[in-house]
Amino acid sequence: ERILEVSQRLFLEKGYDNTTIQDIVNELDGLSKGAIYHHFKSKEEIMDAVGDRMFFTNNPFEAVRKRPDLNGLQKLREAIRLNQGDKSRTRMNAQAISITKNPRLLVEMIESNRRVLTPYFLELIEEGNSDGSMHTKYAHEIAELLPLLTSLWLLPSVFPGTKEDMKHKFYFLGDMLDKMGVPLMDDTIYALVDEFFNQIPDQK
Repeated sequence: ERILEVSQRLFLEKGYDNTTIQDIVNELDGLSKGAIYHHFKSKEEIMDAVGDRMFFTNNPFEAVRKRPDLNGLQKLREAIRLNQGDKSRTRMNAQAISITKNPRLLVEMIESNRRVLTPYFLELIEEGNSDGSMHTKYAHEIAELLPLLTSLWLLPSVFPGTKEDMKHKFYFLGDMLDKMGVPLMDDTIYALVDEFFNQIPDQK
């Protein structure tokens, strides 16, 4: 926990690429480099764990799931807004794009997203079907597809593209979901997504 706390602060202050393992060691009050490698094989693994820690510390799905004032679609939109509105997390996510060039970490990320995010998406889509705010016969498929597309297809390290290419894909995703009965995207979400993509340097 100390390693992750220090690493998160350094990644946000200096940037992931500019933070070394030695920088992390220097902030750990005598903890050795060997102690870090006992828990994490690499700086990439630390970044992956920091991302998970930030998500579970401020889980947007848990924040909305019990709100009686929102229907299923509104909860889904609000979860996306909360996630994208978390400035520290979106900065970290933008920095984490570089580590997805590591195939093992990429596979772990996809598996983690499927295991964690798919049940949340499925719960809210099924709630939307029940309360009439969504109308889709593909609840399970969309719940599986959303984490896959957003964690793989939208990654410029996997499918190279400019920021404009990535934005265009996101608009395509919104149109596709709308035609499947899940009108997830609205102007506020598109604005947050544009802001996120503007943080990402164009891929060479």
